[in-house]
Amino acid sequence: MATRTADTTRTDDERAPEEPTRTAEAAKSETAEAEATEQAGATEQAGVSEHAGATEQPGTTEPAGAIETAGSGRPSGVGPGAGAVVSAALGLVSLSGGWIGTVAGARQQLVGQLRTSSSAGVAQQLKAVYGDAWHATALWAGLFALAALVAGVAVLARPAFGAPGRPQAPWIRSVAWAGVALGVLGLLLAVLKYSDALLALPSTS
Repeated sequence: MATRTADTTRTDDERAPEEPTRTAEAAKSETAEAEATEQAGATEQAGVSEHAGATEQPGTTEPAGAIETAGSGRPSGVGPGAGAVVSAALGLVSLSGGWIGTVAGARQQLVGQLRTSSSAGVAQQLKAVYGDAWHATALWAGLFALAALVAGVAVLARPAFGAPGRPQAPWIRSVAWAGVALGVLGLLLAVLKYSDALLALPSTS
């Protein structure tokens, strides 16, 4: 009762020093609440931004694209490998003329027998029956050798035109070089046989 009576009996001049103190304390509390609110908002916004950034990162799509690009750009080697094997096989066939050369030679021999009369000279009979057949075999051997040479050169030159900067497998280059070598050898033998420089017809004189 004494406190209340004393409080009510105080004048306005006595209460005036207490009011600025209360106003300053209220301003401090409001400032603290505003700072806490701003900090909470900034934290929430940062969390949302991080979540959005993690969602927008193309982590799952970029590796797949990279893998797809690497898979599509990687040279398989099937075409050059097949070309190298074909070149080597044609080179081997060119050394003998192959089955087609043998058939062509037998056919030319039969044609020579039919077109040559029994009264023809020995030299003419030899040329028509054996010489033309030998030339036919040499011609087909030269065609096989030329095909082997072209195929081998195409396989060796492919990295410079079809896939620059991508090295071929060593076995592909080795087989291709073997095909080129056999093609050159077969072509040389075909020219020698066709020009009668190798295994020419016997002399009739």
